[in-house]
Amino acid sequence: MIKNLGGREQQIVDERIRKLNELRKAGINPYPHKFEKKDEISKILKLKLKSKVITAGRVMSQRDFGKIAFAKIRDGSGDIQIVFQEGETPGKIMEFFKRYIDSGDFVGVEGEVIKTKTGEISVLVKKLEILSKSILPLPSMWHGLQDKEERYRKRYLDLIMSPEVKEVFVKRAKIIDSIREYLKEKGFLEVETPSLQPLYGGAEARPFETHLNALDINLFLSISPELYLKRLIVGGYEKVFTLAKNFRNEGIDKWHNPEFTMLEAYQAYADYNDMMELFEGMVEYAAKKINGTTKVKIGDKEIDFKAPWKRLKMIDAIKQYVKIDVAKMSEKELKKIIDKDKIQVKGHSWGYYVAAIFEHFCEDKIIQPTFIIDHPLETTPLCKIHRKDPECRLIERFEPFCLGAEIGNAYSELNDPLKQRELLEEQQKKISEGNKEANPLDEEFLNALEHGMPPTGGLGMGIDRVVILLTGQESIRDVLLFPFMKPTATEKMEENKKENARK
Repeated sequence: MIKNLGGREQQIVDERIRKLNELRKAGINPYPHKFEKKDEISKILKLKLKSKVITAGRVMSQRDFGKIAFAKIRDGSGDIQIVFQEGETPGKIMEFFKRYIDSGDFVGVEGEVIKTKTGEISVLVKKLEILSKSILPLPSMWHGLQDKEERYRKRYLDLIMSPEVKEVFVKRAKIIDSIREYLKEKGFLEVETPSLQPLYGGAEARPFETHLNALDINLFLSISPELYLKRLIVGGYEKVFTLAKNFRNEGIDKWHNPEFTMLEAYQAYADYNDMMELFEGMVEYAAKKINGTTKVKIGDKEIDFKAPWKRLKMIDAIKQYVKIDVAKMSEKELKKIIDKDKIQVKGHSWGYYVAAIFEHFCEDKIIQPTFIIDHPLETTPLCKIHRKDPECRLIERFEPFCLGAEIGNAYSELNDPLKQRELLEEQQKKISEGNKEANPLDEEFLNALEHGMPPTGGLGMGIDRVVILLTGQESIRDVLLFPFMKPTATEKMEENKKENARK
């Protein structure tokens, strides 16, 4: 049942339902099971004149001038004009088109390729079949969907009305294909890891929790596939990767969505330097594949993804942008900066303060692709101590930044099982103290590590963020077909009714 729309839109719906009923009374099925489409529109546009074609698509617009009528139809490859002309198109077909077809309907047509007086390649229609009668009208061809929230909620309409939006998601698929291609050419094996896990881990994030009735146990949606991939390195695979959905119960903004796509790759006998080369190589390769160049225009900035990218130590980035040398400053001196600028911190120590100062003052200033390397020890419990840091304050970790956003994460992976246990035990204490983002102690992972893992380099790449950059978009919601949206007032009301009914 079509909801009561009111006004002009309701009149349009009523008229279309009348046509629908009329078609059925005439014995015409407005929703046939199949149509033998033989020619894509993009290919028709390249054919010789008078070529016979059979194609199909959605009617986007119509014009009726009495003895001649025009419509624009669109399929997955493009648009073409179809022409109904007295004396050329059978009278019954022309009458059917004028009487029953509206914008939004799907039609199948058979005819020949012509060029109109204005020079437009078109199809002169000889046969016409309705394939799907639309009830609700399309947005205006000239104005489309103006409200961004409406575009995201009704992505199907956004795709119908805006071919350039459709192209973003074609590029997204090509980016993912190119990353797979790049890794497989380098000998990596694609694997799958669980999305439902008895323990979450591999990142600092708050998980989503659910319950498995069959075993009466609580489970978590994956925040990272890291600990499973490392088990595969222990098991003897030397190069593995996965492209997986991750779920983090965090905020929503231009870079964050609760559900997102992550690439993680691990290579035995490698370190974080190898992972930097792998990361920049993948992005450069993808950029060339989809754009034909490593340069992308985003707003008023031109970003160049050509390798090699700049390497910048975190303490040097702070020195450059904040004009202080944190390496020579005490914890007490850093705390004064933290308090003065009211900077949020995850813990209270030299390393936590350094990381917070970098995040607060430096991140948004990094525009061109840059690896921020050599992070403080406190930032992760899964990474090796830096081999050239006698004070053991730094780890071999990097994060690639571009346009002020972090687009990945990588380490020389910690493979000392005793040290790993010690660090995860510290994390477990933080959980008991109320830190909901700390890593829990995973005995299965530690047991695997105790059997021996070779030196390993690992990386994670935020696929959605890389797609934002390579397609020149503004927000993660522009590169997710169905981004998470706040419920409308109506949806909230319906949910409240269901909740009350359950009670």
